[in-house]
Amino acid sequence: MPQARASITISGDPDQIFAITNDIARWPELFKEYRGANVLSFHRDGRFAKIEFELTNEAGEQWQSWRILDFQERVAIAQRGVPKFPFLYMHLTWLYEAVEGGVVMTWIQDFEMDPKAPVTNEQVVVRMTNHMEKNQEHFKQVLEA
Repeated sequence: MPQARASITISGDPDQIFAITNDIARWPELFKEYRGANVLSFHRDGRFAKIEFELTNEAGEQWQSWRILDFQERVAIAQRGVPKFPFLYMHLTWLYEAVEGGVVMTWIQDFEMDPKAPVTNEQVVVRMTNHMEKNQEHFKQVLEA
């Protein structure tokens, strides 16, 4: 299965960084390419929360996803919902490892492109990794400001 991975160290309180980076309503501020983020449902029970949401990118394309947050371990897992195209599947894991003065935030995206997609898995791994690194740099700028 193709996988893209990127990590960055962000200065600050790990719990606060986890909470802010998983606040879907703030994603248009944190991700340069999102023009809209609509939370469809949010349910929290103790250390866990499930969020269903819809994103809109700068091209006006929309899709739904879900995300499960573990506030104790600082782990977020997610999956792209509908429409899935151009992917056959897209699974995401965000890990937050506390370090002195901050957190190492790692994003892992496991995916496979639809055979009808205009790009290959190999092309997307390169694009996605570069894209994740740029987004993480922007997150770092916003969170450390």
